[in-house]
Amino acid sequence: MKRWLKWVLGVIAAVLVVALAAGFVGWQMAASKMARRVEVQPRPVAFVSDAQSLERGRYLFESRGCVDCHGANGGGRMFVNDSNGLKIAGPNITPGGVTAGYKPEDWERSIRHGVDPKGRPLMVMPAEDYNRFTDADLAALVAHVRSLPPQSGGAAIVEFPPPVRILYGFGAIHDAASKIDHTLAPAQPVPAGVTAQHGAYVANMCIGCHGDGLSGGRIPGGPPDWPPAANITPGEGSAMTRYPEAAAFTAMLRSGKRPDGTAIKVMPFESLAKLSDLDAQALHAYLKTVPARPAGGR
Repeated sequence: MKRWLKWVLGVIAAVLVVALAAGFVGWQMAASKMARRVEVQPRPVAFVSDAQSLERGRYLFESRGCVDCHGANGGGRMFVNDSNGLKIAGPNITPGGVTAGYKPEDWERSIRHGVDPKGRPLMVMPAEDYNRFTDADLAALVAHVRSLPPQSGGAAIVEFPPPVRILYGFGAIHDAASKIDHTLAPAQPVPAGVTAQHGAYVANMCIGCHGDGLSGGRIPGGPPDWPPAANITPGEGSAMTRYPEAAAFTAMLRSGKRPDGTAIKVMPFESLAKLSDLDAQALHAYLKTVPARPAGGR
């Protein structure tokens, strides 16, 4: 019995040593990934300030998720503060914050590529959702942010609990800069209308949570109590079966509730509620055309 007990304790000790070693390696790899330089050939878009661009930029800021991380005034906002140690706050991006002195190429790197002016990855910034912005929309969004009154908020806060940081180090969780094809040319404008083509452009805002294939699944790096993102492709197991008509889909975006009245968790409804009827209906039209995928495939 004593020999058996020693063997078991020896195995446990060996496993703990391996786990600690792997954790240390993962931690160091995470630090290296966060400090890496991401090579991006910027395609700067000139600053604009005309009234039409400012209005378009305000709409994009309010409806595409910017307010959820940066606040309505752009001064920064804590949007995850989990008891397990995950803490994330968007930075102050008004002229009084981290973007003071940004040149057109700096805005383009940050928004489309998730890379700061020094070439480091912007942790948590969901640039994959904005990578396909047209030049006109990028210029409009930047114009609005630059027009905001300066606020006193500071830099971003990104604190990962050890398991999340280690998973990031080993590549199980990715930052936006590692997901994006940085060689793609900017998207070309498509006519605005209740069409699948325009809806595909709007749907870029869904990629960060629902995945490139829009089939959902566990959101990488999200708090453990977050439910998996829904499958929003057509077919069995899809959340879209609840919304055969655009009116029901638009009502869900406005209210944050399913047709049966139950609340949907995690979705950025502060922004989604601001989507125009045209964009909401176009998004619904597009989601009916995407290939059906099994839930959770992202």
